[in-house]
Amino acid sequence: MDVLIYDTTLRDGAQGEGISFSLDDKIKIAQKLDYLGVSYIEGGWPGSNPKDLEFFKQVQLLGLKNARVAAFGSTRKPGITVKQDSNVKALLESGAGTITIVGKTWDFHVLRALETTLEENLNMIRETISYLKDKGLEVIFDAEHFFDGFKNNPDYALQVLQTAAVAGADWLILCDTNGGSMSWEIGTIVQEVRSQVQTPLGIHAHNDSGCAVSNSLVAVKHGCRQVQGTINGYGERCGNSDICSVIPNLELKMGLSCLPPGNLKYLSEVSHYVSEIANMPHYNNQPFVGHGAFAHKGGIHVSALLKDSLTYEHINPEEVGNHRRVLVSELSGLSNLLYKAKELNIDVNTYDAETRRLMKQIKELENQGFQFEGADASLELFLRKAFGQYEDFFQLKNLKIILEKSEGEEEFSAEAMIKMQIGDNTVHTAAEGEGPVNALDNSLRKALNEVYPEIAEMHLSDYKVRVLNGNDGTAAKVRVLIDSADQSDKWSTVGVSENIIEASWQAIVDSINFHLLKKHLGK
Repeated sequence: MDVLIYDTTLRDGAQGEGISFSLDDKIKIAQKLDYLGVSYIEGGWPGSNPKDLEFFKQVQLLGLKNARVAAFGSTRKPGITVKQDSNVKALLESGAGTITIVGKTWDFHVLRALETTLEENLNMIRETISYLKDKGLEVIFDAEHFFDGFKNNPDYALQVLQTAAVAGADWLILCDTNGGSMSWEIGTIVQEVRSQVQTPLGIHAHNDSGCAVSNSLVAVKHGCRQVQGTINGYGERCGNSDICSVIPNLELKMGLSCLPPGNLKYLSEVSHYVSEIANMPHYNNQPFVGHGAFAHKGGIHVSALLKDSLTYEHINPEEVGNHRRVLVSELSGLSNLLYKAKELNIDVNTYDAETRRLMKQIKELENQGFQFEGADASLELFLRKAFGQYEDFFQLKNLKIILEKSEGEEEFSAEAMIKMQIGDNTVHTAAEGEGPVNALDNSLRKALNEVYPEIAEMHLSDYKVRVLNGNDGTAAKVRVLIDSADQSDKWSTVGVSENIIEASWQAIVDSINFHLLKKHLGK
């Protein structure tokens, strides 16, 4: 590898607000990172909690193929020997073959945070690294606050690095711990360090100035050969360098290898997987791996894309495991509709009057409040109906919803009664639910279940309501967006009405019809 990727999602990433990994979460993520092919997985700080110590025991049983597992800890404390330090003991007990030691390089931190002397800090670094090297371990030295330290006292910051190098450190990692350095500063300082020490260098950047990825790339450009970061940029405060951006930039823009050949296509999959495990929303516009990273809405853009994708895409989306999306909305041109129809294998005449009429109708619906760019399934059903390639699997004959609340009861009870036409059969049924929409959903499923048992495979995963014209008060028009899923797919549908039940009905019916259509087409 030209550049080694050191992933610290399980340690530094876990310090991000709202993130808390269970032991099982950490094991799953470690397996996925190894599948991606990173060189190092930092599993945690075994001296800080029992969960991390247990992780190191269990990870040894996984048989990882690509990654070395690193245990993180600090230098010995001031005033004691290395053998007396409980943190160092825990590092040895972890069984990890790679140990990452963090030490102070900024004199301000040594004097104010550690409350010790500059000489003692050097002793702590030297003795801890030497002790671990004597145990036959690979040692990575994280030079904490290095860039701030260098800018304030370059002589001492370099002395720290040289002390670590002489003690036997295998890597010296230059850390922009506060995330405040600019890229031009990073380049100049890395170049200076490279001229002073022979030990391989790495970069650990935080994103407090929004420069973590660019700082990491500049550091590599000037001689660093290891990049530390996290999946999706998770981390304390504003996060760490996002390796989901670092990796493709290194491989596709700088011509450097940092993953096993062919593994870059797994990047989007891993990014989304980790966000699910972390229970964090995935950033739609995240470079390279976001759902919207290759989404095109403007008609002029899509017209050019139809001729050559390079007109508005800097890489082929499939290289990072993502895919191109063309959105149809009131901002779209005819090209968007043509692209979408081609994607769905719908035969459309480019200059047909019906096609142009359909584009006008979509814009009118968007003006009424429909939002097809966020409801891909509703858009597909709309297009197939318009071009005679689809008929609903069922038709509503009658629907009645009863809401009832008696004195002394805390909540309303809801019941939906429905009469459906399914082929030649008329089905009449009723069901209760937790509110009118749930009762409606339950009743509809009950009516369809005998003829279409496959609807049991799908479920509604999210339900969102947006008031479109709040000035009308309780008579305001609302937009309902429903996300649905089965074991292999996710899709979204939309409904719009002044009546929230009607809007919900539209979205629910589209969701079920789309699922049945997928089964019918063998998708």
